[in-house]
Amino acid sequence: MLRTREPAGPTASVEESVRLGDIVLRNRLVTSSSLLGYGVSNTPLLPYGMSPISLFVPLAEFGAVTTRTLTVEPREGHFTTRDDWSLPELPGLLRRYGTVLRGTDGGWINAFGWCNVGIDAYLRDYYPRTRDQRVIISLGGFSAEEFVTLVDRVNAVVPVGDIAAVELNVSCHNVNFDFSTILQDVLDEAVPRSNHPVILKLSPDNDYLRNAQQAAKAGVSALTAINTVKALRLDPRTGTPLLANRYGGLSGRAIKPIGLRVVSELREAGVTLPIIATGGIRTVDDCREYFWAGADAVSLGSATWLASYPGYALAPVRALHVRRVLRAIRRHGARPVRGGPAR
Repeated sequence: MLRTREPAGPTASVEESVRLGDIVLRNRLVTSSSLLGYGVSNTPLLPYGMSPISLFVPLAEFGAVTTRTLTVEPREGHFTTRDDWSLPELPGLLRRYGTVLRGTDGGWINAFGWCNVGIDAYLRDYYPRTRDQRVIISLGGFSAEEFVTLVDRVNAVVPVGDIAAVELNVSCHNVNFDFSTILQDVLDEAVPRSNHPVILKLSPDNDYLRNAQQAAKAGVSALTAINTVKALRLDPRTGTPLLANRYGGLSGRAIKPIGLRVVSELREAGVTLPIIATGGIRTVDDCREYFWAGADAVSLGSATWLASYPGYALAPVRALHVRRVLRAIRRHGARPVRGGPAR
């Protein structure tokens, strides 16, 4: 498998980068898949993805920005591939969100179902506009053949070293598929073909210890821990599921103890691959907890980027907090933040 050179882009340098094995990041703080779409959008209404907060945060300064999960063909999922919404269409967009994204105690539950423009459209229309960012391209499929196709198409367009890694999402709850039936084939067939380091995304609802050991044997470069937790919300008056897919993925503050447990158990089981931890991270203290548990990098997801719809009026204020966390992690350079007072 071919490996990376130093990261490209105006904000990157050898001094500013950190290595997780053969993965090169600008620092140890990355963004989670889906929340920031493709790293760029086609409308000023939603510039990067689902969160207006991202408009006020310099994405190029993150260790890496992880894309929405991309499939071989465009996929509507349970939502839509559109990202060119105008202001008059905003009420309709919010109604659509209500069928795939709901707040819950301490977090969010979603069932977008891998809605995306497809790998070819991403590589043609979005990737060239994010060259200032360090990128992790998230890939999803329903067979080893689909993952091989995705890896091949990334190889054909993206020069070695121009992205941090590809992430194999073989653990999503929102597409109603048993990924355990294809995981080993994906690892055996897709991983060796990649010109870029490969990250495997683990589910806390599956046998993540065994999956991590499989990944290590297959030559995977790092692990993302964790994907969302399978969950359900019902209308208390009618018993009707609140999400279009019935079940969804729970994220946010509620799953932070689960994420910490998974990272810790991976280390206790002797897993030595680098771990990018995600799940309920908002503050430097959250990052520090994950570093103590054994993570090598941390990822900001829904706990950071999502807010109640009225709360988006405070997006610039929330963005200041994200900037503080980013500065704190960058100040510590190549070593994780472990001890000392929170900053």
